[in-house]
Amino acid sequence: MLKTILVTGGAGFIGGCFVRQMLGHSTYRVITLDKLTYAGVRESIPEDSDRHVFVHGDIGDVDLIKKLLAEYSPFAVVNFAAESHVDRSIDGPREFVETNVLKTFDLLNTTYHWWKDLAEDEKEKFRFLHVSTDEVYGSADDGSQFKETTPYAPNSPYSASKAASDFFVRAMHHTFGFPTLTTNCSNNYGPYQFPEKLIPLMVLNALAGKPLPVYGDGMNIRDWLYVEDHCSAIATVLEKGRLGETYNVGGNSERTNIDIVHIICDSLDAITPLESGKSRRELITFVKDRPGHDRRYAIDCSKLSSELGWEPQETLETGMEKTIRWYLDNTDWLEVVKAKHDSSVRLGQGDQAKKEVTQ
Repeated sequence: MLKTILVTGGAGFIGGCFVRQMLGHSTYRVITLDKLTYAGVRESIPEDSDRHVFVHGDIGDVDLIKKLLAEYSPFAVVNFAAESHVDRSIDGPREFVETNVLKTFDLLNTTYHWWKDLAEDEKEKFRFLHVSTDEVYGSADDGSQFKETTPYAPNSPYSASKAASDFFVRAMHHTFGFPTLTTNCSNNYGPYQFPEKLIPLMVLNALAGKPLPVYGDGMNIRDWLYVEDHCSAIATVLEKGRLGETYNVGGNSERTNIDIVHIICDSLDAITPLESGKSRRELITFVKDRPGHDRRYAIDCSKLSSELGWEPQETLETGMEKTIRWYLDNTDWLEVVKAKHDSSVRLGQGDQAKKEVTQ
């Protein structure tokens, strides 16, 4: 008998990876809910089948959520749905509050009221897993790493909205006994990432010989996590995690942003050199830093490792090689994204391109 999971935000970068991973196991059926905003790409996930159903909709649509829960009776809801780009949150923070706080609460509350009326054995099996970010912890400027007990100190509208959603998830468990789990991840990279984020943007610009705009001095540090590793961690937490707990997920790969750009330049120079013979490092342009740009994120994921036995399988080197190769080999997907979302994608043209875009 198939185990059904409802995945919200499942046509996005990380959610899509999770959907594909779960469908790789013959025991799961996946119901994918996605609003298909600019970063949701239907072509990133499989077509509908007896084990996959795509639903175009919003997590804030209470009637739709009620219908999906009643019709499919999932054993788990995994919530990836969120506005996630920091630059966009600076330009328009209200949308982040609406989606990441209010609509996430609607999803939580609707699911809770459905869950509390289940039979006891079904209630015991159910899980609500909320996917969050390490940015809620602020900036680790003192050289420490974020632990699950690190106080929240969000510094952008995006991270503030995610912090609020994390607190609501926590409150639903501690107040009502709702079986929740939360994961806080570091910066993800890998195939199918929407090309406004640092790595895919730099790959595409570097391939085209366009400028590579980097914020500030390029020395902001992130812990880089290959998306397939992240999704395997989520599956592990869903299966083994203690209810009400938070688990940090990291890649054990701290690098500066300029280090990442150098890796991309050198890799592409080796694979497909510019006709001029010049190094793509010469394309790097340092631009004005964005407001409130956190200097360093660093994840301590020892709790996930010691309690649940998860470890990342990719190093930064192996993950970056796979990622760059994927973008070189999947220009058809990129053309679909550019054709459908051209007004939203920042691909190195105009004033907006004078930005490095990261989480």
